[in-house]
Amino acid sequence: MAASRLGRFFCRCMRLWGQQWCRSGFAPALPAADARIMVARSVRQGTGRPEASKRRRTLAFVRYLSQVIPRLSAVRPITVAAGGILRHMDTLSLILDDMRLRGTFVYAELTAPWSLSLDAPGSASFHIVTGGQAWLLREGAEAQLLQRGDLVILPGGQPHRLQDKPAAAARSRDILGELQEVRGLEALREGGGGTATHMVSGIFRFDVNMAAPLVAALPPLLQVRSHDAMPPLWLAIGLQFLEQEVASARPAQQAVLNRLLDVMFIESVRDYVEALPDGSGNWLAALRDRSLSAVLAQIHGKPEYNWTVQEFASLACLSRSAFAERFTQVMGHPPLAYLTRHRMRLAARHLASSSHPVSRVAELVGYTSEAAFSQAFKREYGVPPSVWREQQSQPPLRAGAPAAEAAAQA
Repeated sequence: MAASRLGRFFCRCMRLWGQQWCRSGFAPALPAADARIMVARSVRQGTGRPEASKRRRTLAFVRYLSQVIPRLSAVRPITVAAGGILRHMDTLSLILDDMRLRGTFVYAELTAPWSLSLDAPGSASFHIVTGGQAWLLREGAEAQLLQRGDLVILPGGQPHRLQDKPAAAARSRDILGELQEVRGLEALREGGGGTATHMVSGIFRFDVNMAAPLVAALPPLLQVRSHDAMPPLWLAIGLQFLEQEVASARPAQQAVLNRLLDVMFIESVRDYVEALPDGSGNWLAALRDRSLSAVLAQIHGKPEYNWTVQEFASLACLSRSAFAERFTQVMGHPPLAYLTRHRMRLAARHLASSSHPVSRVAELVGYTSEAAFSQAFKREYGVPPSVWREQQSQPPLRAGAPAAEAAAQA
């Protein structure tokens, strides 16, 4: 009886593994030969029972395990939610982790007339109106009214102004220097004593090299309005918490506010990704694609593994040719080319922020040959790794090409 139950269990597992595990992105697709053995049923006429013996099924199951288990060690477990958004170990989280966000901000108390300017290339600028109103002025765009509770983010750090009126002021105070100083919670005060406006303004610094693909895919302005018909819940809660923290004098206040602003940045990016229409031509839409998101999670989660297009196709539950065509169409690069560019960005980070020899950096990004790594790096950056390292005079978090060049490379 026990053997019979075990045989039925194996049979059930064999039918489901190639379906459920592959769809979840956890295991490779079932090999075709084993699939025929494990799920084909030559049913006897009139009996409805499989002709294959329990022993044959069991041996096929063990054979499949022997092929799959070594490969699972290279696959990080992920769970796919409805719509293709991964619940954990998801690609967007991995991309944001790679960016190494680090925010700095000032709390501004302004009275009309006032005008602030900010130009922060290689960073993302942001402003949250906590009281009153302000006008956002950008070159080539109409002036936009910001009201209490509104959040704006300029992912590329383009030059802009914030004023009490839509007409350009003759003089504007540049606040970039204020953001580069350690002010604590000392308020920045500006203006002529008229109508009051309160804001939290700042910049998110990040690894320009690693952030280039994401920044290039985002619009010049991300705006979240608190007065929309259905404002996001996180904005209302975040604003309330922000106001309470600014008004209090509790320990670790600066750290709490930094983390809160990080969350608001991530939520804004996540809302934009979720709102992208299918077929938008933006590679961020791939994060909602059940097949491609599983592959991207593995590329960003374990780039040092010796991936093949066939393994990617198995993760995506597609044929090799169908996967390669789909990936290239959505992402703009063939699968292995995308993997190589990501590896080179990681290599640039290691070269700039560590003292590892080039051979060790090559290993960290999946190369067993230092010569092959050096050739790939030179194709991406124009110089060998050792020369590139010597040329870097920027701090580690700013390692990489300038923002415009990095965005163009993405």
